[in-house]
Amino acid sequence: MKKNIFTLILTALALLSCTTQSEKLYEKHAIIPENATQEEIIDIAARVTPTRNQLEWQQMELTAFLHYGINTYTNREWGDGHESPSLFNPTAFDANQIVESLKAGGFKLIILTCKHHDGFCLWPSQYTEHSVKNSPYKGDIVKEISDACRKHGIKFGVYLSPWDRNAPTYGDSPEYNKYFINQLTELLTNYGEVSEVWFDGACGEGPNGKVQVYDWEAITATIHRLQPEAVTAICGDDIRWVGNESGKGRESEWNVTPLAPKVYKNSDEIRQKLSIDETSRDLGSRDLITKAGELFWYASETDVSIRPGWFYHESQNNRVRSLKNLVDIYFSSVGSNSSLLLNIPPTKEGKVHPIDSVRLKEFGDYLRNAFVENFVKNGDKIKRIEQGSSVTYKVKKGATINCIMLQENIAKGQRVEKFKVELLIDGQWITVGKGTTIGYKRLLRFSETAADEIRVTIEECRRTAEILRVGLFLCPDLIANSTTEKGYFSSSAWVALGNDGKKIFDNDVATVWKSKDMQPLIIDLTEKIKIKGIAYVPVEKVNGEGIITKYCLYTSLDGQTWQQEGADREFENIRNNPIVQNVMFEKSQNVRFVKIEPIETADNSGIYTVAEFGIIIK
Repeated sequence: MKKNIFTLILTALALLSCTTQSEKLYEKHAIIPENATQEEIIDIAARVTPTRNQLEWQQMELTAFLHYGINTYTNREWGDGHESPSLFNPTAFDANQIVESLKAGGFKLIILTCKHHDGFCLWPSQYTEHSVKNSPYKGDIVKEISDACRKHGIKFGVYLSPWDRNAPTYGDSPEYNKYFINQLTELLTNYGEVSEVWFDGACGEGPNGKVQVYDWEAITATIHRLQPEAVTAICGDDIRWVGNESGKGRESEWNVTPLAPKVYKNSDEIRQKLSIDETSRDLGSRDLITKAGELFWYASETDVSIRPGWFYHESQNNRVRSLKNLVDIYFSSVGSNSSLLLNIPPTKEGKVHPIDSVRLKEFGDYLRNAFVENFVKNGDKIKRIEQGSSVTYKVKKGATINCIMLQENIAKGQRVEKFKVELLIDGQWITVGKGTTIGYKRLLRFSETAADEIRVTIEECRRTAEILRVGLFLCPDLIANSTTEKGYFSSSAWVALGNDGKKIFDNDVATVWKSKDMQPLIIDLTEKIKIKGIAYVPVEKVNGEGIITKYCLYTSLDGQTWQQEGADREFENIRNNPIVQNVMFEKSQNVRFVKIEPIETADNSGIYTVAEFGIIIK
């Protein structure tokens, strides 16, 4: 009898040990053992989980970006660092109005561009004279925004451009890294809790002609030491860029990926071996992860601006995104397992423009009203579902629905690879939604209907799926308004001299004209027209083929004598944000011929492309 009891105890301990081992979770990072089988790698991927900070960040869903600085007053997107601080002169800066407007939109965190590429600091940094302390304002914008965030219960984050076109030490890598970390330290010690620190990867040459090499290891260590609760993006190790600035996530958006964060010491080697970067279509499929040696919890953030540009431009007041467009962006970002980072640029006065403010309120009200009631009974109870199995719920009687919400318990990992949703309508099961990944949240829309039950089938998954929530909602359909009109005029009667340029003037951005070389593009408007500027529409793809980045622009009345419009020009940020580029003249003028002389393209392909060309007459 004693032997049997002893045997039972050993058996129980063995079973407990196996269970504990099988449920082992890997927080943020997992190393794949050598010679691991495909099944073992998939099993490990299913057990990679976020840190508490990463989880809380993704649950916030909505973050606001405030692009504000010297560019607001120079009407540029990228400054050159030679601007006079005297230009920064907000006449009615109101941090409370800004924060209240964003809170009304449902935003939980606000990131301020404390320093952009021009090097101008919105706080009185002791390490540079290129700051608000030498402006007519002389205040501390960072303090005012951070204080207003705390007052209104909003989290605060900072953006500090690593590229600094004003700093004399930029390019002297060791010295500039000290300078950068000193400024970062000011931001992380003088303004209370910082919840997100945001760096892009912008990098250039310094005055010495050398490309700056950033010490990301020391930079990241500084953040973890001074603000251990903060998440780091995009050149950080917590959050990755979704890969575009259009507001669209992937069809299959994975939080668990072999894409190593850029601050990781072997990042370049890993990325080259797997031929992936932030813009790759596949960042987490079975085929990809089984080639990996390491896996990371590295959720995506979808950044997009409420206006065409990132800084405020008065000419874009009639081009604020419609409510429908913002809601569509919410569905394609948050509703596709990403987080939405929406930029709202303050005006020269120092406030959120009334048009933007009203639109934010409409957006917040829409989301609050649409998702206030879940029409699925007991849809908020966690369900464990094996591959090939289904779970069925009752739907509240009399409910009209048109939106499905699915959420995984990502605290235990991301596991669903393929799913199907059916509704029981008049005694018949009708498929209303299919998809691949779910992750934190997946939203699918369908035509308005009523149903008695909903059935969710997990067709493919890693280990056992944990479904946190199943929801059905009524999300009212919206009609786009005229605020997003393209803002330029184009005519099929125009002629591209020496080129078959019909695609340039066909009012269809999907048809793209390609040059044979880098020779200038000359356009004959066929008559003299008084215009204010021209519009260049690039290929709608990050770093797309032949996107013009630098160029010269000329105009003429006879096609023989040309006048250069300004010095050599640059389409600022067009690589990452390939949208319509409006080039405004100092004053309206009569023009018949326009010549665009490309100097550089985003991909250095030796050709350039044009999706559309237009003129601005209003």
